[in-house]
Amino acid sequence: MSAHLPLMIWLSPSFPVGAFAYSHGLEWAFEAGDLHDADSLHDWLGALVTHGSLHNDLILFAAAFRAVRAADGAALREVAELALALANSTERRLETVTQGNAFVAAVKASWPCRPIDDLPAAWDGEVAYPVAVAVAAAGHDLPLPACLETYGLAFVANLVSAAVRLGVIGQTDGQKVTAALVPGLHAAAAGAEGATLDDLGGCALRSDIASLRHETQYSRLFRS
Repeated sequence: MSAHLPLMIWLSPSFPVGAFAYSHGLEWAFEAGDLHDADSLHDWLGALVTHGSLHNDLILFAAAFRAVRAADGAALREVAELALALANSTERRLETVTQGNAFVAAVKASWPCRPIDDLPAAWDGEVAYPVAVAVAAAGHDLPLPACLETYGLAFVANLVSAAVRLGVIGQTDGQKVTAALVPGLHAAAAGAEGATLDDLGGCALRSDIASLRHETQYSRLFRS
């Protein structure tokens, strides 16, 4: 089976994780005036790819993937715990664990594999989304580079879709923004493949502030 087929299914909008409900703070950034056109959206998402939340998620993904392949339950537990600790707001935690838990449940029902079944033995808490997808990907013997690139593209595509629904840009500009971010996604995935937990870190501070401010935003469409 081609590696891309399960990845395309798992990370498509039709897979029941509820990704459409989250804007990752974009909704507050739009209301605050930070996002107002294709260029500002491109810059915002590009920062997440290179030194923000996606940068960390890809490293966590790779570490969880390697832990499963090595049958190292202690390492997987460390990654799963750290992934939750790095969710630096209530909504960021809600976003990652709601999708992660839903992903685990959906994969158990439709794409079963032993690492998903054995996950509670290593980590019996809530599961961050990149960790959940990584465990399933390793369990189905998918290649890590393709997994990282597809996960990153799905992250960007979901936020571009949120921006379109908010009215920041139209659909054509949304596709242009996504296409322009592809080279950065290739580089981020390649970097994460050989990274360790020591490489975690970020400086997309405005995005973090947006997530915190969204928690008290009066009128909103999204859960984050």
